[in-house]
Amino acid sequence: MSEPTDAAADTIPAPRSASLPLPPATVPAGPEDGDVTDAMEEAYWSVHDGAAASATVRQVLARLPRITALIGRLAWQADRASTLTAVVCQLASAAMAAFGLIASVGVLQHLFAQGPTPDRVRAAIPQILLVAGFLAARALLEAAVAVAQARVTPKIRTALECEFLSLTAHVRLEAVEDADWHDEVHRANDRGLFYARMIVGQVVSLASAALGLIGTAGVLSILHPALLPLLLLSVLPVGAAAVHSARARFHSFKRWNALQRRVRVFSWLLLDVDAAAELRSDTAQDALLDEHRRLTVRIAEEDTRLGVNSALINLAGRAVGGVGTGITYTALAAMLIAGWLPLAAGAGAVLAIQSGRSSLTQLIEFAHLVYEHALWVDDLLAVQERSRRLLPRTAAVRAPEKVKEITVQDVHFTYPGKDTPALNGVSFTLRAGETVAFVGLNGSGKSTCAKVLAGLYEPQRGSVSWDGTDVREMDAKSVHRQVACVLQDPVRFPFSALSNITASTGTLTEAEPERAMAAARAAGADGVIAALPVQWKTLLSKRFKGGQQLSGGQWAKIAVARGLYKAAPLLLLDEPTASMDPPSEHAVYEAVLRGRLRTDQITVLISHRLASVVDCDRILVFDSGRIVESGSHDELMATGGDYAAMFTLQASGYRPGAAATATAAEEAGR
Repeated sequence: MSEPTDAAADTIPAPRSASLPLPPATVPAGPEDGDVTDAMEEAYWSVHDGAAASATVRQVLARLPRITALIGRLAWQADRASTLTAVVCQLASAAMAAFGLIASVGVLQHLFAQGPTPDRVRAAIPQILLVAGFLAARALLEAAVAVAQARVTPKIRTALECEFLSLTAHVRLEAVEDADWHDEVHRANDRGLFYARMIVGQVVSLASAALGLIGTAGVLSILHPALLPLLLLSVLPVGAAAVHSARARFHSFKRWNALQRRVRVFSWLLLDVDAAAELRSDTAQDALLDEHRRLTVRIAEEDTRLGVNSALINLAGRAVGGVGTGITYTALAAMLIAGWLPLAAGAGAVLAIQSGRSSLTQLIEFAHLVYEHALWVDDLLAVQERSRRLLPRTAAVRAPEKVKEITVQDVHFTYPGKDTPALNGVSFTLRAGETVAFVGLNGSGKSTCAKVLAGLYEPQRGSVSWDGTDVREMDAKSVHRQVACVLQDPVRFPFSALSNITASTGTLTEAEPERAMAAARAAGADGVIAALPVQWKTLLSKRFKGGQQLSGGQWAKIAVARGLYKAAPLLLLDEPTASMDPPSEHAVYEAVLRGRLRTDQITVLISHRLASVVDCDRILVFDSGRIVESGSHDELMATGGDYAAMFTLQASGYRPGAAATATAAEEAGR
């Protein structure tokens, strides 16, 4: 056996300096003791879970006015008439509730007056009718609030979602490729849009509870100013219990969420189609099920713990609230005995205090919800604002529909967070009717250079010019329209076969039939489409009834057809045939490199299969962000440089015994 070459030896990891001990006989699949959630990294979409439980009452109350103003502004922008209706009707509803309490006191005054019972009841009838009228009016007003809310809430969601998707779909490519940006956008999409819809109703309920509490306080102050301290004495213990109960729920939800994420790891493995064969081959299902069962038991224990704690907290709150209520009623009795209050006013005070306790409990519950959910909405709005700053440039100058020459001059580009440049002083010229190949090792800068050519990245130094005009002076979207990109892993649009081709021109519903047929034939996609149930109209997704799923090679043909259909002056092919069979690959390269649909098109081919670039007019060899060789296949083979070495190595793999012979010859020449 021949010894490995130096290049091959470089890929072999060096021996470790420290010896590895034997593994233990048993090992847990996950945390066994303590809190199993400690081992879970916080998910990007859970960063605000439990935030309300960590905030003080002062923090929550201090932030509510700003949150209310924010939701009000969004509602006003979405539907002014419905927003105004909701505000006016909500205020009027609170007034009806207060007037109803006052009218109820009037009923009690008649019922507790001197005289025969029938006379007292008859005297109370007008007040009873008044109470009924206030209650009916309040019901109508609350219905009007609900109708207005039903009108404005979907509009807020629609406006936010449309703007969010429009902005994030158009930001520059380097923003999309940033991991932090990815997390922020998906968090805003998953949680921000969801809670933006919910928070409107929560703010309405919060306002209703607050206005109800204010109305109760107003009624008590009318009955007797000394009743206001009694209201505080009665409601504060209930409020404290509600705060503790809400915090316990928020804390427990975060723990429960982490446990569920851990359980889903096992659920996903058990249900995943890609893991199914190996699980059955290894008979690992029972082991996964055992771990799943252990964790679900922990979740059940967590649910029990929450329920017990919540019950104890509520019991304590009711006990303290009962003491406060007892003191309140004792004070009321003393006021009645001392003659400070008539009996009817005392009874009305009891009704008002009970109403106040209910309003305060609702106020606390919704305040916590609004506080936490507003954090998600803030995320959404922050992503939208950041997206506006990351949109591609707009300009009056448009990219030409035809280009004679593209000049790349001393281009430098370094990815964010990297020290080594991906492109380090790259210069070359592309001419219409020419086919140019980019070759080199992984990470040499080929694909980065293609993205710079496509206008997806902007050079940090240097320039890219179309017929003498720097692309940075052109409208970015117009440049994108004049570049067709065919990638190794193309997008598999869940639309019709024809829509998958016409998508390159920005439409899913309109096509030029002859142009589409020519592109499909050139890419070899015509045979794929002809075999589909309804051919061009067949939906290429199993998510739809009658939809079809294509193989990787078939999708590649559709992607090539999509690129050819665009008929752009610059065609970029980045490993487009990696998943095709040899005859299909040969047919595509015949169409692209020899029988192109447009002879004035510049074609750039990126490939590791060097046999496919032999017929290109020029081959640019990249290494460490630089172009180290340039020329035709014959010229580069004659120089015996990097390209010749790579081509010879690949070619030797197709000749039995040639690799060993080449290695032996190399060894003999040393």
